[in-house]
Amino acid sequence: MPVIDINCDMGESFGSYRIGADETVTKYITSANVACGFHASDPMVMEQTVRICRENGVKVGAHPGYPDLLGFGRRFMDINKAELVNYVIYQVGALSGFLKLFDMPLQHVKLHGALYNHMLSQENLFLEMALEVVKVFGQVIFLTLGTSKTAMLKNSAQELGIKIALEAFPDRAYTDDGELLGREQAGAVIHDTGEIAKRALSMAQERGIKSVNGRWIPMDVHTLCVHGDNMESIAAVMRIHKLLEEQGISIKPLSQII
Repeated sequence: MPVIDINCDMGESFGSYRIGADETVTKYITSANVACGFHASDPMVMEQTVRICRENGVKVGAHPGYPDLLGFGRRFMDINKAELVNYVIYQVGALSGFLKLFDMPLQHVKLHGALYNHMLSQENLFLEMALEVVKVFGQVIFLTLGTSKTAMLKNSAQELGIKIALEAFPDRAYTDDGELLGREQAGAVIHDTGEIAKRALSMAQERGIKSVNGRWIPMDVHTLCVHGDNMESIAAVMRIHKLLEEQGISIKPLSQII
């Protein structure tokens, strides 16, 4: 039976500002990527998000990004390796404290936004960062894009004993090269809930999706990501969950797959 994880970027509120519907979406996902205070979130939001995940049996991972609250972590920042490693360890450490509060393990680490996209072309830097994180937090799973763009990264990580989970984005459009279409471009974010659900099924069942120009993009997929700040995706995750189950696809957290 095919098996897949559904993950969501969560805990992205900040102070009086509310983003997403975490209490609703946790009923339909198996893994949560929790913002750690640099691109979004704060200590109160982090505690609340971890608590909600625990109540719903959702596994938790850290979602570290650039220190860019104003830009929501979606703007590239020119930082050196030491800064990158320290930024990531700092953020993962903050979330780990709240996980310990609720007696929960750290399942994974998924970089956020511009940092995630930049690291797709920085294989050596990604691996060096991952090794440092493993040294501090143990054998966590690292998420990255599940197309040919990261094939070499996946192989290199496996040789080093680093756990990698490959993900796909049913609510995002892809370029012909297998990258996510930039958010500033028309059609980059898909809002039709039925279309999002159909794309999720294609990714899970057919292991691929068509690019914006109609080219077939093959994928290795362990997990499907929906975005907590896209209200249509929150509605679509209910349809995704139902559709996958109807097609005999088992939905389980990454720790039971990788």
